[in-house]
Amino acid sequence: MADTILVIGAKGQIGSELVEELRRIHGASRVIATDIKEPSREFMESGPFVQLDVLDFPRLAEIIRKERVTQVYLLAALLSATAEQKVKSAWRLNMEGLLGVLDLAREEKFKLFWPSSIAVFGPTTPRDNTPQITVMEPTTVYGISKQAGERWCEYYHQKFGVDVRSIRYPGLIGYKTEPGGGTTDYAVHIFHEALKHHRYTSFLSEETRLPMMYMPDALRATIGLMDAPSARVKVRSSYNVAAMSFTPRELAAEIRRHLPDFVIDYAPDVRQQYADSWPRSIDDSVARADWGWQHQYDLARMTEDMLAHIQPAVHQ
Repeated sequence: MADTILVIGAKGQIGSELVEELRRIHGASRVIATDIKEPSREFMESGPFVQLDVLDFPRLAEIIRKERVTQVYLLAALLSATAEQKVKSAWRLNMEGLLGVLDLAREEKFKLFWPSSIAVFGPTTPRDNTPQITVMEPTTVYGISKQAGERWCEYYHQKFGVDVRSIRYPGLIGYKTEPGGGTTDYAVHIFHEALKHHRYTSFLSEETRLPMMYMPDALRATIGLMDAPSARVKVRSSYNVAAMSFTPRELAAEIRRHLPDFVIDYAPDVRQQYADSWPRSIDDSVARADWGWQHQYDLARMTEDMLAHIQPAVHQ
């Protein structure tokens, strides 16, 4: 039987690209997009869309039953920088949203994807080659909600047999959507500013090394995990995945290879504190062994691809 897929939070940085890729694989009619915000006309016309607040569980249950949904991607969340400004809203959306959907997965028996993040780690976590199982004492609202979420996912799998799968995303870089309030968003802004103004002021210091991933790799990891046979998915909290780690200085140097007059300045703000509590590099050997994860993009290939895609839009 063909899968019917529901993507909750479809207009975010991951969701908008994930919907496009899932529709390419499964066909537009098999992938239902939902978001609390009304999307563009183009998005509305590309396949089924329902305007939905994830916390409206009766409405969500109705859609899942009516459409006979077999897979759900729960992407609705407030990200790190935004969550610090809206503490209780972030906890409610990030936590109650997950618990409500886990309960629905228990009842309706669909496969569930929920994203975690490197924000689950904290200042006491080993920062280089951070292992799959390690000390986790997050110091941000976002990180606390993601750590709690991982524990709930594992609990619902062990207690109720819910087929829930998760990835701890590093910083994600893509050209199709505007950044959504994350600490790693400098690595998206920098490309737009480099092309428009040949200058960028980074809100992280020049030597702040963070794990990053290009969006095509993130989509491959996400769909690859969801497609893996259940027996190979041995971690039901969340998997470490990695691709590259770099600093703002290294990224600027790579951009300068294409745009020699590009200048970067540094004015660290409160996001520096969040970045300083996160890993510099990630050990993802468990994901590679369990379900065959492999990345394709390094810093040079990602930079070339980002500039090639953003340049036409900037010069329109």
